[in-house]
Amino acid sequence: MTDELILTEIDSLGSAKIVSPVRKGENGFTNYDFVSDDERVLIEVEWVKLAERMKNESPIPSFEMAGPRDKIYFDPSKLKCALVTCGGLCPGLNDIIRAIVLELHYGYGVRHVFGIRYGLQGFIPQYGHHMVELNPEAVTNILEMGGSILGSSRGPQPVEDVVDSLERMNIGILFMIGGDGTIMGASKIAETITERKLNIAVVCIPKTIDNDIHLVSRSFGFDTAVDVATQAIKAAHNEAESYPNGIGLIKLMGRYSGFIAATAALAEQNVNFVLIPEIDFDLEGDRGLLKTLQKRLELRTHAVILVAEGAGQKYFINKKVEKDESGNVRLKDIGPLLKEEITSYFSNKGMEVTVKYIDPSYMIRSLPANANDGVFCSFLGRNAVHAGMAGKTKVLISHWNDHFVHIPLAATAGKRKHVDPCGALWRSVLEATGQGPLKNHSEE
Repeated sequence: MTDELILTEIDSLGSAKIVSPVRKGENGFTNYDFVSDDERVLIEVEWVKLAERMKNESPIPSFEMAGPRDKIYFDPSKLKCALVTCGGLCPGLNDIIRAIVLELHYGYGVRHVFGIRYGLQGFIPQYGHHMVELNPEAVTNILEMGGSILGSSRGPQPVEDVVDSLERMNIGILFMIGGDGTIMGASKIAETITERKLNIAVVCIPKTIDNDIHLVSRSFGFDTAVDVATQAIKAAHNEAESYPNGIGLIKLMGRYSGFIAATAALAEQNVNFVLIPEIDFDLEGDRGLLKTLQKRLELRTHAVILVAEGAGQKYFINKKVEKDESGNVRLKDIGPLLKEEITSYFSNKGMEVTVKYIDPSYMIRSLPANANDGVFCSFLGRNAVHAGMAGKTKVLISHWNDHFVHIPLAATAGKRKHVDPCGALWRSVLEATGQGPLKNHSEE
């Protein structure tokens, strides 16, 4: 972490005065260990930095611990909740939905939970999307399904119209599951709610298969993505070994951050080259990828290359910039370009190669969560409910220093986490692959 000023104060709709109904035991006593707002998780855990702060008598920044509170803000018997999934698909969406619904129903006795269809479009009357009533029966078997039972969509919708719909529906808590764009949208929705002086809590669960949300150490779906990516690596390695000068080329998710590619390369160590957005590389030149790849083939007769989708965008610098419905820049496809460049390079060298290109991206996005992600999603969903019932708003449920915590939407909206070029993860990738810097004029 840097010394940036991190917002940690969590907004609340008001005083929590209602005794929590969660998990009453046989004698009327709860078998929960309730969490106090005073319980905090340190943001920075390196002793040198903590000692320096203590020496200077500086405040030690920390996040509020997530979990059930002994007093809640909303009356469960009168509360209505809405749940929406936005943006791209990701393993674990249905797990989050199920955890939220079951905790609301069985933990707090909330009987009015509505699923909003197709992202924020579901709030806009002109689309005509019907709501889904969510109860235990509706979510019984959804863990085996990929995607989202509520559907999703991209693209901004008028914030005023969304809040109008929430007000008409008399919603008390809005649960939003989504990535960077959704978090920024949720922040705007929450601000509009505040301006109108409405008692509606907005609680976000961070969703990004790329694991690149700022101040979130791990996001759901990432573990599943790495798990499936290792299968693609095994296939690519088998293909490469089966042909003289065989090359397995795999493109994985990672628009701006290469966590999936880097982690998968360490999980299945048959990868020889890893290309990610954070680390520049050259194609041509004595130390570029193509020349280094040639040396690898001459030495071992096969190679496996792992590339994140956002890597190498400098090779499209003269291409027209296009944006998707959410305003994100549409990245140019590095996979086919690499295949073409590799094929052309060795053809000009008179060296016969066989390139097998694998792109499992959309298959991974729509798969059900694996066991680790399933457990993680259960914690995220239930902690989101605890936060909402306590009246906390403009809040995102994060995982930080092995704890679930509350962070303000404003602290993370519009920011992104990246692989540290000097950090342990990338250092381990370089050690595992032996690929070198792949730059002609890199500083050493």
